[in-house]
Amino acid sequence: MKVAITGSTGNMGQETLAEVLKLPFVEKIKLLVLPDDKRIKKMLKTHKAHKNKIEVILGNLAEKDACQKLVADVDYVVNLAAVIPPHSDQHPEKAIECNEVGVDTLVSAIEALDKQPKLIHISTVALYGNRNHLHPWGRVGDPLLVSPFDIYSATKLRGEFRVLESSVKQWVVLRQTAMLHKHMLSDNMSDGLMFHTCFNAPLEWATAHDSGVLIANILKEENKKDLGNKFWKKVFNIGGGQQNRITGFDTLNDGFKLIGGSAKDFFRPTFNATRNFHGVWFFDGSALDDLFHYQSQDTAFYWNEIKKSHRYYSLAKIVPKSWISFFAIQRLFKSPNSPVYWKKHNDSAKLTAYFKGEENYDAISKDWKKFNLLVENRSDDGRKTDYQTLRNIKNAKLLDLGFDYSKPDNKITIDDLKAVATAHGGKLLSKKFADMYEKLEWETQDGEKFVASPFSVLRAGHWYSPIYKQNVWDFDRLSKKDKIFAALWLDSHDKNEQNCYYFDENFVAKIK
Repeated sequence: MKVAITGSTGNMGQETLAEVLKLPFVEKIKLLVLPDDKRIKKMLKTHKAHKNKIEVILGNLAEKDACQKLVADVDYVVNLAAVIPPHSDQHPEKAIECNEVGVDTLVSAIEALDKQPKLIHISTVALYGNRNHLHPWGRVGDPLLVSPFDIYSATKLRGEFRVLESSVKQWVVLRQTAMLHKHMLSDNMSDGLMFHTCFNAPLEWATAHDSGVLIANILKEENKKDLGNKFWKKVFNIGGGQQNRITGFDTLNDGFKLIGGSAKDFFRPTFNATRNFHGVWFFDGSALDDLFHYQSQDTAFYWNEIKKSHRYYSLAKIVPKSWISFFAIQRLFKSPNSPVYWKKHNDSAKLTAYFKGEENYDAISKDWKKFNLLVENRSDDGRKTDYQTLRNIKNAKLLDLGFDYSKPDNKITIDDLKAVATAHGGKLLSKKFADMYEKLEWETQDGEKFVASPFSVLRAGHWYSPIYKQNVWDFDRLSKKDKIFAALWLDSHDKNEQNCYYFDENFVAKIK
C-alpha cells in the first residue's frame, strides 16, 4: 500500500504519520511539505528508522505540479492540510490558498488519473457554526451556518463541497471536532483567539493521538478488505465520546487547574464572546468509533500528560493569580482578535457578530456571581437548566431537517428532496431522481440556481448561499424564509436582526 499525506507537519499530521509508519503493509508514504516548513527536518530525524519509506515532495497544495507528483501511483490520499485559527485570521489569503484553492487543485489532480487513489478528506466541526444550550447536539446532516468572519470555516466549507461534488470515485469526509494537542496552550497564548470561545459553548474534544490512530485504523481495515459503501462516499464526525463533551468554561477551568486555580481566578465574564463561535456535541459521534475503535484518551488524560511534560507549570501556584491574569491573559487584549481590541477600535461589525452589539458587550457584568454559566445550571438566558441532563445523549434535541433523516438512502424519494428544498425556501428544479449522488438542479430562495447531489443537501447539510462564492454571511436575512436555517440561527440571533456580515477586499470585517 502506498499513501500520500498532506499536512503531515501539523498536530494531527504528526500523529497520523507516526501511526501509519507502524503499519507493515504500507511500503511508501509521500508527504507534501511547504519548502519553508522547518518542522520536517525534526520529523525525519524522529522517523529515521523508516527513512526508506518516506518521500518528501516540496511544494504548495495549490500548485498543480506538486499535487500531481503527490497523487501519482498511490492508493490513498489523506488530506490533513489546513490553515487554521489564529493563522487563518492573521493570513486569510493563505487560508483561501490552502483550504479552498488547494483542495480544488488536489481533487483535480486525482480526478485526472485513470487509476484514482481513494481520498480521505479532513473537514471540521467549525462548519456547524454557533451552538448553545438550545441545540447543543448535532449530526452530519445539520445545516452548515459557518460563523461570520471565520475565514477558516468558510474556506473549509467550500473545500468540503468541492470534494462532495467531485468525480473522485471513492472519497470520505471526516469532520474533525475540537482537538487537544501538545501545542494547544502555547498556540492559545499567542493571540486573542481564546476569547472567541463562549463559556457556555458545547465542545466535544478528541486528542491528536486518537485522530492519528483513526487514520491508521482506517488503512488497517481497508487492507483487510474494501470497506465499501458503509464508509466510502459518506460524511462522518470525528467525535471524542461522552467523556469529552463539556463546555468552553470547563475547558478553561481544566487548564487552569494545572497552576492551582480556576477559570474564574484568571478570566472575567467580559473577556469572552457570547456567540459566534463553533462547537457541538456529536449525536452521531460513535459511528466512526464503532467502525475503527480509535477513542482511547479523554480530557483528564490529556491534562495529566500536559502536567507531566510541563512540570514548571506547577511553579505558577506560588505566583499571585492577579499577576498571571494581567501578564499572561490580559496582555492579549492588544491582539486584533480580542473583544477588548474591538471595543477600543470601535469595531461595530465584530461586536455585533460576537455580542449582538456594543450595548450588549458593555452590559456584561464583571462579577461571576451575576453571569449565567451552563456548568452551574443556568443557561445564557438565565433559565434553570440541568447541565448533566443536557449532556445526556438520551435527552438530545435534534433539529428538524425537513425530512425523515432516519430513512436509509434507498428509501429516499423525490418528495423528500422537494420537502427539504421547500423548507429552505427554495425549489428542486430537476424532475427526476434515481441516485443520491447524481447531480440535480436546485433553486435558492433568492432564485439562484445551483447544482448539488441529494447526498450533499440531505446527508451533508449543504445548501447554497452567498458564502459558497464570496465572504458574505447573510444568515439574518436568509433565516427569515429558510426554516432549516432559522431553527438553528435563531437560537443565538433575534428575529429582528438584519445584519449582513462581510469582508471587504482587504479582509476588513464589515457590516451592513
